Order: sequence, then C-alpha cells, then structure tokens
Amino acid sequence: MKKLNYLTVFGFLLIFNFSFAQEYTFRVLANKGANEVKSGDTWQPVKTGAQLKKGDEIKISENASVGLVHVTGKPLEVKQAGSYKIDDLAAKVGAGSSVLNKYTDFILSSNSPEAKKNRLVATGGVHRGSTEDIKLFLPESQFGQVYDPVVILNWEASKVNPPYILSVKNMFGDVLSEIETPEKTVQIDLGDPKYSKEIPILVEVRSKADSKSTSAQRLIARLTSDRYSEMKKQLDVDMSDLKEETAFNEYLKASIFEEKKLLIDAITCYEKAMKLDPQNPTYKESYEEFLLRNKLKSLK
Repeated sequence: MKKLNYLTVFGFLLIFNFSFAQEYTFRVLANKGANEVKSGDTWQPVKTGAQLKKGDEIKISENASVGLVHVTGKPLEVKQAGSYKIDDLAAKVGAGSSVLNKYTDFILSSNSPEAKKNRLVATGGVHRGSTEDIKLFLPESQFGQVYDPVVILNWEASKVNPPYILSVKNMFGDVLSEIETPEKTVQIDLGDPKYSKEIPILVEVRSKADSKSTSAQRLIARLTSDRYSEMKKQLDVDMSDLKEETAFNEYLKASIFEEKKLLIDAITCYEKAMKLDPQNPTYKESYEEFLLRNKLKSLK
C-alpha cells in the first residue's frame, strides 16, 4: 500500500511539473496594431510579453501582426487579419524544439519596465548629450568586431544639415572610400576588395558643408578566422529557424548578436527589421532601448 502511495505521489508530481512547464503556449515578442486576445470570455488588447495559453484565441486586425515564440522556442509570425485559436497556431509550429526560447527571456527582460528603470538608476536618470556634432552609433573598439561583412551604419546629427560624407580609412589614416549621402545611414560591404585587405578599418562621418562638424572615429574589424568558425557553429544552431528574411526574424537575430556582444551585427539586424516593417513600434522602441543600454546613445 505504501509503495502504491509513493508511486501515486510521484506520478502526481510529474504531472504537476509537466503542467507547470506547459503553463503557456506562446509568448508575444512583437505586436503591431489593435490586436486582441480572448482568455475565457473576455477580449483584451495584446501586449508584448503576454503569455498565450491553450484554449485562448487571438484576433489580428487589418494591417497588423504579432510575432510569437512557442514554448519549444519555435518562432511564428501572424500577419493575416482574422481570429486564430492558439491550439491551431501551435499545430503550425510543428514538432521539435529550438534554442530560441533561451533568448526569449533575454529579449523581454532587456526591454521590460524594470530594466528601463534600473538603467535610469544606474546612470543617474540624466544624460548630457554628446558634444559631437554627429553621433555615430558604433561601440568602442573592444566591441568593434563583426560577424557579417554587410554593415549598416547610422548616426544622429540634429544640428548638422545633410548631405553627409562617410569616410572609410585604413589604420594608417589613408582614405579607402568616401560615400556622400543625404540620409543618416549607409550600408558598406567589408567583403568589397577595397576593404577586405585593410581590415580593421576606421569610419567617421562629417558634414559636407562644414568639415569641422564630424563624428568620432570608430573601428570595425572582422572576426579572426578561428573566432569566426567558432561563432558560425553557434549561430548555425541558434539561427536555424530564422533563415527567412522577415522583420521578426531580423529582430530575433539582433538579440542573439547582442547576447554574444556582436553589437554592430545587432545594429544591422535592427536596421533591417525597421526597413522591412517600418510601422512596427516594437522594433523602433527595442532598437532605441538597445542603443541606450549599450551606451551607444545618450538621453538628451
């Protein structure tokens, strides 16, 4: 009888633990539009970070979308207007699991109200704006390494009118190329022959009209071959479910790169996400928080 009781209790604990682990089916990581979720009989607005559970229903409005991550780590973006049962969406995810679920908490915690509050406390709540006329959003040299050769550079220049000149130099100060643009962003390919033999490189932005209005120089360097091979093995696993080029996938990639301290790659992914889905507030707000918490930008 005692043995039976022990088995009964053990079985109950297993069921309890499994049920607890399956508390939610999806987490909402990105939300655009007036979407709603019904849990029980009540419809409520969808919020980033919300848990969608078995038996719930989600309603996607016109020109809206949600980016979800399943409890197994599998991502799913829903763009078509209509009502969907969470159980049906879970069936679309398919079998298997993904390591993306370990980044879900990183994304949500990094952008939570508590994280923003802690950041403000740590910095005293007030920042003095940069003394630079042009603020190039790139990290210090120790975080200047990149994995992907395609890099999107962007900057802030509230007091300097366009056009701007992006200057790319080698470590001896020789100019490799200069790019004129009316925008505050430029894409360069480090695989281009004029750069590939000169890595690392130095970049800076200046006003075409006033050469004294310039940014600080920042270094960009490719990973060493050994480090690249090691990182590729990790990223092939971590990004195996993010092969399609979508805004949501680029957003998830940005967080993976940030967690690995590849901040320039993260910037490029954020820029791609915002270009692919410019009306999605999640990507703009998360990018702003990314720049602030990594001290690439200061509050004014």
